[in-house]
Amino acid sequence: MILRLLLAAVLSAGIGYQREHAKKPAGLRTHILIGLGASLFTIISIYGFDGNGEPARVAAGVVTGIGFLGAGVIFRGMRGDVPVGLTTAASIWVTAAVGVAAGAGLYLLSVIVAVLSVIVLLIPKMKG
Repeated sequence: MILRLLLAAVLSAGIGYQREHAKKPAGLRTHILIGLGASLFTIISIYGFDGNGEPARVAAGVVTGIGFLGAGVIFRGMRGDVPVGLTTAASIWVTAAVGVAAGAGLYLLSVIVAVLSVIVLLIPKMKG
């Protein structure tokens, strides 16, 4: 269980570091906390209820909760009718998914998604 939490923290830190480096509102600490929380909720749902938990329900709850957090990022960044913060909201969402995957023991999947996410975030924004 500790390995799962540590993996979630490290992978989330990678995504968060990129956002922090890009001077975005949700940075390193925020992403680590999101990944850790999602991982812990997943671990609790698998092991915390004597096998009577429903991990799929908890994962759905994480997705819903993170959706509200992402919406807040977008709403806070609105400039008139133009939404700002979509990429940061998406990075929060994918960080939660990485945390859930790590918490579920899907190590390779969580690593691949985190690495791909950082690569995508490093792609320069198109001007136009």
